[in-house]
Amino acid sequence: MNAAMHAAMHPALALPAPGMRWGSYPERPEPPGGRSWRRGLPLPFTLHWPGAWRRRAQAVWQQAAQWQALADPAFAALREGIQQQLLQGGLDGVAASQALAYVAEAARRSLGRQAYVTQLMAALALLRGHLAEMATGEGKSLAAALAAGVAALAGIPVHVLTANDYLVQRDAETFTPLYRRLHLRCAWVGARHGEAERRHAYAADVAYATAREAAFDYLRDRMRHGTGSAPLQQRARALAGQQGDGPVLRGLCMAVIDEADSILIDEAQMPLVLAREVADPAARAFLWQAWALSGRLVAGQDFTLEGAPARAVLHPAGLERLARLAAGLGPLWVNAQHRAETVTTALTARHLLQRDRDYLVVPGDAAQRSPPAIAIVDGLSGRLAEGRRWSRGLHGLVALKEGIAMPPESETLLQMTYQRFFRRYHRLCGMSGTLAEGRTELRQLYGCSLLRVPLRLPDRSTAWPLRCYADEAARQQAAVARIQALSAAGRPVLVGCDSVAASEAMGAALAAAGVAHQVLHARLDAAEAAIVARAGRHGQVTVATNMAGRGTDIHLDALALAAGGLHVLSCQHNASRRHDRQLCGRAARQGQPGSHETWLVPRPPPAAADGQAGGSGARLSGLHRLLRLLRRVPGSMRADGSTALPQPLLAWALRHEQGRTERLQARRRRQLFQHDIRFDASLCFTGQRR
Repeated sequence: MNAAMHAAMHPALALPAPGMRWGSYPERPEPPGGRSWRRGLPLPFTLHWPGAWRRRAQAVWQQAAQWQALADPAFAALREGIQQQLLQGGLDGVAASQALAYVAEAARRSLGRQAYVTQLMAALALLRGHLAEMATGEGKSLAAALAAGVAALAGIPVHVLTANDYLVQRDAETFTPLYRRLHLRCAWVGARHGEAERRHAYAADVAYATAREAAFDYLRDRMRHGTGSAPLQQRARALAGQQGDGPVLRGLCMAVIDEADSILIDEAQMPLVLAREVADPAARAFLWQAWALSGRLVAGQDFTLEGAPARAVLHPAGLERLARLAAGLGPLWVNAQHRAETVTTALTARHLLQRDRDYLVVPGDAAQRSPPAIAIVDGLSGRLAEGRRWSRGLHGLVALKEGIAMPPESETLLQMTYQRFFRRYHRLCGMSGTLAEGRTELRQLYGCSLLRVPLRLPDRSTAWPLRCYADEAARQQAAVARIQALSAAGRPVLVGCDSVAASEAMGAALAAAGVAHQVLHARLDAAEAAIVARAGRHGQVTVATNMAGRGTDIHLDALALAAGGLHVLSCQHNASRRHDRQLCGRAARQGQPGSHETWLVPRPPPAAADGQAGGSGARLSGLHRLLRLLRRVPGSMRADGSTALPQPLLAWALRHEQGRTERLQARRRRQLFQHDIRFDASLCFTGQRR
């Protein structure tokens, strides 16, 4: 009898938790290569047709409604019996539906929020190990909490993972009363928490954390204690009294991922590297020399900035000149490949990375004796990526560029990709408002199928025509006029910008026009909750980066709803259709009125945009090429600087460009994953993977 049949006959055995069966640190052995998408795939009509899921969810809702008449003591007395049924029946049967009804009623009593049928559909899908696509504002956080509560009642340690610390703390504090009523403990892990605080938090029944924090805590556990793949070594250390404080995590049992596309797709483009600081004066001097040499190379003659995204490429003439300039600098400059790679990195810091777009300079704090530092801005979330550093000396070179002290060098201790990390969870599920575009990749790599949850109320959003402007000045002038008109009519307006610098420029233009507004970007993350709380007021204008694109609850007052609801003006040129949908989804939530529109300024790659030689390899975007041709046609541009192109043509050009970028990024993620697999295999002398 195989393991799958045995688990089907004994559902409780399929509930991963630390113990005799699963070991002290449960984690799934990593399969070689990608999982087959056919593994565990339910029948098509039970997966893609929402009717079957709705019927199950309706039955759960009706059961929860029957319990509303019970007094609190009588309702609390049901918990032990439901928990016993759940332990015997697992998460896939009738017992799970009963437990979900109990948790839903507990949420109503503790939070004052009654779960909708659509939220119960999503929770059922999560318990079955699927991904659920729920539109923005449909209550994903509550659905995740319901699923986490059922799994925790079954004894499974649950990690609820999301995109940033703001959402982690907000959701943990919001749903703590629910878990307390279920006799469960909830905690959260933040970037500033120490090891003891993390160990205590992960010991809770439900732990909220960012995916990044959980992944790095797992890497630290592997480095210090080994993992579930080495139980004999762990037991030997325990018998010898060498365990110390033990691992921080309790294993990888179950993960419920909020904003799953951001974590499983967008964040998966960067490897996770666990490093430590080392003192290496020779390496610091080497970077100083590389920075000085990069300033002596001439754009267009020695190097070009080309491609999309742009990168520095040394010409043969530049390589020869670099060899002459580096002669006599020392033994580190003898190797031609090492020399070229380091100077290319210096060119990247000098010409491609931009302050207030890619990074911020954080001032020092004399009271805490902390010097000024470079803080990376996460291009996907718009937030500061605390604790993250560029590798291969790039972080130190950017510090040199800004005239601050170089941070200590670091050496790599361990590395892994997000793809490999999440495949090690025994039970993996998640949700987001924008999963459909990446469903094939998610199914092939993580073995998770997609359920699209229907809207609870009819959609009342209005999409205004796409606009394309010749330059930033024309768009900014038109945007100020549009914002003034909407605000005067009493509608709140959310303006999405690409970067910190762009949001501040838009804020300055609004201030010059006398428009009261708020700005939200990485420098102001401490005030995020207060700014978002005011964003739905009558006539309020909020200018934000991608920080307002995910997990942001903008509640509208009565006057704002009467005026027509929130209007979203996107001034972002997003690389993916998913990011456009995320920002526009801030408007018209939960059946409310609202509208959204996108205004673009097509730009060439950074090389040409900075006035530097782009070289023959610098490909202009399709929209930029089209706009450049249109300028030669009389009557193709309106008086306000926008193009007179037909809407279908503009939309097609944008979707074509985004589709090409999405395919390129997917290919890079596959290459990163395959490289990590090959690198790991090259280090395996015993036939067992890391």
